[in-house]
Amino acid sequence: MEYLDRNYKILEKRMADQMETSLNYGRDLIDSEVDVGSFNFIIKPIVKSFYKYWSDKDAKVGTLEQIRVTLDAAKEFIKNGDGSKEHLNRIIDRNFPIYLKNDQTYIQCNSTHRNYKMLEEVTKKCFITQVEETILFFNVKDDVKNYNELSRAAFQSKEKAYQALKRQLDYNDEGISIVEQDDSILKVPLGKNIILKVLRMGFEMTKENLIEELDIIFN
Repeated sequence: MEYLDRNYKILEKRMADQMETSLNYGRDLIDSEVDVGSFNFIIKPIVKSFYKYWSDKDAKVGTLEQIRVTLDAAKEFIKNGDGSKEHLNRIIDRNFPIYLKNDQTYIQCNSTHRNYKMLEEVTKKCFITQVEETILFFNVKDDVKNYNELSRAAFQSKEKAYQALKRQLDYNDEGISIVEQDDSILKVPLGKNIILKVLRMGFEMTKENLIEELDIIFN
Protein backbone atom coordinates (compact mmCIF):
# COMPACT_ATOMS: atom_id res chain seq x y z
CA MET A 1 0.00 0.00 0.00
CA GLU A 2 2.54 2.58 -1.13
CA TYR A 3 -0.26 5.04 -1.90
CA LEU A 4 -1.34 4.90 1.76
CA ASP A 5 2.12 5.84 3.07
CA ARG A 6 2.35 8.59 0.43
CA ASN A 7 -1.03 10.04 1.40
CA TYR A 8 -0.14 9.80 5.09
CA LYS A 9 2.97 11.96 4.57
CA ILE A 10 1.12 14.50 2.42
CA LEU A 11 -1.68 14.89 4.96
CA GLU A 12 0.68 14.94 7.94
CA LYS A 13 2.58 17.87 6.44
CA ARG A 14 -0.63 19.69 5.55
CA MET A 15 -2.05 19.36 9.08
CA ALA A 16 1.23 20.45 10.69
CA ASP A 17 1.37 23.49 8.40
CA GLN A 18 -2.21 24.40 9.33
CA MET A 19 -1.30 24.18 13.00
CA GLU A 20 1.64 26.56 12.55
CA THR A 21 -0.53 29.03 10.62
CA SER A 22 -3.19 29.06 13.36
CA LEU A 23 -0.62 29.48 16.15
CA ASN A 24 1.01 32.34 14.25
CA TYR A 25 -2.38 34.05 13.94
CA GLY A 26 -2.74 33.71 17.70
CA ARG A 27 0.71 35.13 18.46
CA ASP A 28 0.09 38.18 16.27
CA LEU A 29 -3.39 38.73 17.70
CA ILE A 30 -2.34 38.40 21.33
CA ASP A 31 0.41 40.99 20.76
CA SER A 32 -1.91 43.51 19.11
CA GLU A 33 -4.85 42.99 21.47
CA VAL A 34 -2.80 43.19 24.66
CA ASP A 35 -0.88 46.25 23.46
CA VAL A 36 -4.03 48.25 22.70
CA GLY A 37 -6.04 46.90 25.64
CA SER A 38 -6.52 48.20 29.16
CA PHE A 39 -4.02 45.84 30.84
CA ASN A 40 -1.52 47.54 33.10
CA PHE A 41 2.24 47.11 32.78
CA ILE A 42 2.19 44.19 35.26
CA ILE A 43 -0.56 42.16 33.59
CA LYS A 44 0.57 42.60 29.97
CA PRO A 45 3.76 40.51 30.18
CA ILE A 46 1.92 37.81 32.16
CA VAL A 47 -0.74 37.38 29.47
CA LYS A 48 1.83 37.45 26.67
CA SER A 49 4.08 35.00 28.47
CA PHE A 50 1.19 32.65 29.11
CA TYR A 51 0.20 32.58 25.44
CA LYS A 52 3.80 32.13 24.29
CA TYR A 53 4.31 29.22 26.68
CA TRP A 54 0.93 27.70 25.75
CA SER A 55 1.47 27.99 21.99
CA ASP A 56 5.08 26.77 22.11
CA LYS A 57 4.48 23.93 24.57
CA ASP A 58 0.96 22.64 25.28
CA ALA A 59 -0.77 23.65 22.05
CA LYS A 60 2.00 22.64 19.66
CA VAL A 61 2.92 19.36 21.34
CA GLY A 62 -0.71 18.44 21.96
CA THR A 63 -1.84 19.24 18.43
CA LEU A 64 0.99 17.24 16.88
CA GLU A 65 -0.08 14.26 18.99
CA GLN A 66 -3.70 14.75 17.89
CA ILE A 67 -2.53 14.73 14.28
CA ARG A 68 -0.64 11.48 14.84
CA VAL A 69 -3.61 9.82 16.58
CA THR A 70 -6.00 10.88 13.80
CA LEU A 71 -3.74 9.68 11.00
CA ASP A 72 -2.90 6.40 12.73
CA ALA A 73 -6.57 5.69 13.49
CA ALA A 74 -7.51 6.16 9.84
CA LYS A 75 -4.56 4.04 8.70
CA GLU A 76 -5.53 1.24 11.08
CA PHE A 77 -9.10 1.26 9.77
CA ILE A 78 -7.91 0.81 6.19
CA LYS A 79 -5.18 -1.75 6.84
CA ASN A 80 -6.62 -3.88 9.62
CA GLY A 81 -10.38 -3.76 9.35
CA ASP A 82 -13.38 -4.99 7.44
CA GLY A 83 -14.55 -1.49 6.54
CA SER A 84 -17.56 -1.69 8.86
CA LYS A 85 -19.01 1.10 10.97
CA GLU A 86 -18.59 -1.12 14.04
CA HIS A 87 -14.86 -1.44 13.42
CA LEU A 88 -14.53 2.33 12.99
CA ASN A 89 -16.43 2.92 16.24
CA ARG A 90 -14.06 0.60 18.11
CA ILE A 91 -11.05 2.51 16.75
CA ILE A 92 -12.65 5.84 17.70
CA ASP A 93 -13.48 4.70 21.23
CA ARG A 94 -9.97 3.36 21.80
CA ASN A 95 -8.17 6.45 20.46
CA PHE A 96 -10.42 9.27 21.63
CA PRO A 97 -9.07 9.37 25.22
CA ILE A 98 -5.58 10.03 23.78
CA TYR A 99 -6.97 12.69 21.42
CA LEU A 100 -8.89 14.37 24.26
CA LYS A 101 -5.91 14.31 26.62
CA ASN A 102 -3.94 16.34 24.07
CA ASP A 103 -6.77 18.73 23.23
CA GLN A 104 -6.82 22.24 24.68
CA THR A 105 -10.36 21.50 25.87
CA TYR A 106 -8.84 18.98 28.27
CA ILE A 107 -5.76 21.01 29.15
CA GLN A 108 -7.21 24.51 29.62
CA CYS A 109 -10.76 23.78 30.80
CA ASN A 110 -12.12 22.59 34.12
CA SER A 111 -13.48 19.03 33.79
CA THR A 112 -15.86 19.56 36.73
CA HIS A 113 -17.57 22.54 35.08
CA ARG A 114 -21.25 22.07 34.18
CA ASN A 115 -20.55 22.74 30.47
CA TYR A 116 -17.51 20.49 30.20
CA LYS A 117 -19.48 17.43 29.09
CA MET A 118 -20.92 19.38 26.15
CA LEU A 119 -17.42 20.48 25.20
CA GLU A 120 -16.15 16.91 25.38
CA GLU A 121 -19.00 15.67 23.17
CA VAL A 122 -18.24 18.31 20.53
CA THR A 123 -14.55 17.36 20.65
CA LYS A 124 -15.44 13.71 20.02
CA LYS A 125 -17.65 14.65 17.06
CA CYS A 126 -14.76 16.66 15.66
CA PHE A 127 -12.39 13.71 16.09
CA ILE A 128 -14.80 11.34 14.35
CA THR A 129 -15.15 13.75 11.44
CA GLN A 130 -11.39 14.15 11.14
CA VAL A 131 -10.84 10.38 11.06
CA GLU A 132 -13.61 9.85 8.50
CA GLU A 133 -12.21 12.50 6.20
CA THR A 134 -8.68 11.19 6.65
CA ILE A 135 -9.90 7.76 5.54
CA LEU A 136 -11.26 9.42 2.40
CA PHE A 137 -7.86 10.97 1.70
CA PHE A 138 -6.00 7.76 2.43
CA ASN A 139 -8.09 5.76 -0.04
CA VAL A 140 -6.89 7.87 -2.99
CA LYS A 141 -4.83 5.66 -5.31
CA ASP A 142 -4.36 8.22 -8.10
CA ASP A 143 -0.88 9.49 -8.86
CA VAL A 144 -0.87 12.62 -6.68
CA LYS A 145 2.16 14.58 -5.51
CA ASN A 146 0.82 17.23 -3.14
CA TYR A 147 -2.15 18.20 -0.98
CA ASN A 148 -4.01 20.09 -3.69
CA GLU A 149 -3.91 17.10 -6.03
CA LEU A 150 -4.85 14.76 -3.18
CA SER A 151 -7.79 16.96 -2.21
CA ARG A 152 -9.12 17.14 -5.77
CA ALA A 153 -8.87 13.35 -6.10
CA ALA A 154 -10.58 12.77 -2.75
CA PHE A 155 -13.51 15.18 -3.08
CA GLN A 156 -13.90 15.49 -6.85
CA SER A 157 -15.64 18.86 -6.53
CA LYS A 158 -15.32 22.12 -4.63
CA GLU A 159 -18.82 21.71 -3.18
CA LYS A 160 -18.01 18.33 -1.62
CA ALA A 161 -14.76 19.69 -0.22
CA TYR A 162 -16.59 22.73 1.18
CA GLN A 163 -19.21 20.59 2.92
CA ALA A 164 -16.48 18.48 4.54
CA LEU A 165 -14.63 21.62 5.66
CA LYS A 166 -17.84 23.20 6.93
CA ARG A 167 -18.56 20.20 9.11
CA GLN A 168 -15.15 20.57 10.77
CA LEU A 169 -15.48 24.32 11.17
CA ASP A 170 -18.97 24.08 12.64
CA TYR A 171 -17.77 21.75 15.40
CA ASN A 172 -14.86 24.08 16.20
CA ASP A 173 -17.24 27.04 16.25
CA GLU A 174 -19.59 25.17 18.58
CA GLY A 175 -16.76 24.40 20.99
CA ILE A 176 -15.60 28.02 21.12
CA SER A 177 -19.19 29.19 21.63
CA ILE A 178 -19.60 26.92 24.67
CA VAL A 179 -16.56 28.53 26.30
CA GLU A 180 -17.74 32.02 25.33
CA GLN A 181 -21.09 31.41 27.01
CA ASP A 182 -19.39 30.87 30.38
CA ASP A 183 -15.68 31.58 30.59
CA SER A 184 -15.50 30.26 34.16
CA ILE A 185 -14.82 26.90 32.50
CA LEU A 186 -11.30 28.16 31.70
CA LYS A 187 -8.59 27.33 34.23
CA VAL A 188 -6.42 30.33 33.26
CA PRO A 189 -6.27 32.85 36.14
CA LEU A 190 -5.83 36.07 34.13
CA GLY A 191 -6.86 37.62 30.83
CA LYS A 192 -9.79 35.31 30.05
CA ASN A 193 -11.57 37.94 27.96
CA ILE A 194 -8.53 38.67 25.81
CA ILE A 195 -7.72 34.98 25.36
CA LEU A 196 -11.29 34.24 24.26
CA LYS A 197 -11.26 37.21 21.89
CA VAL A 198 -8.02 36.00 20.33
CA LEU A 199 -9.38 32.46 20.11
CA ARG A 200 -12.48 33.67 18.26
CA MET A 201 -10.57 36.02 15.96
CA GLY A 202 -7.94 33.38 15.23
CA PHE A 203 -10.64 30.86 14.36
CA GLU A 204 -12.38 33.30 12.01
CA MET A 205 -9.07 34.10 10.28
CA THR A 206 -8.26 30.40 9.91
CA LYS A 207 -11.77 29.73 8.60
CA GLU A 208 -11.50 32.49 6.00
CA ASN A 209 -8.08 31.25 4.91
CA LEU A 210 -9.23 27.64 4.50
CA ILE A 211 -12.28 28.64 2.46
CA GLU A 212 -10.14 30.85 0.21
CA GLU A 213 -7.77 27.92 -0.32
CA LEU A 214 -10.62 25.90 -1.81
CA ASP A 215 -10.80 28.42 -4.66
CA ILE A 216 -7.13 27.82 -5.35
CA ILE A 217 -7.40 24.03 -5.12
CA PHE A 218 -10.49 23.79 -7.33
CA ASN A 219 -9.87 26.70 -9.71
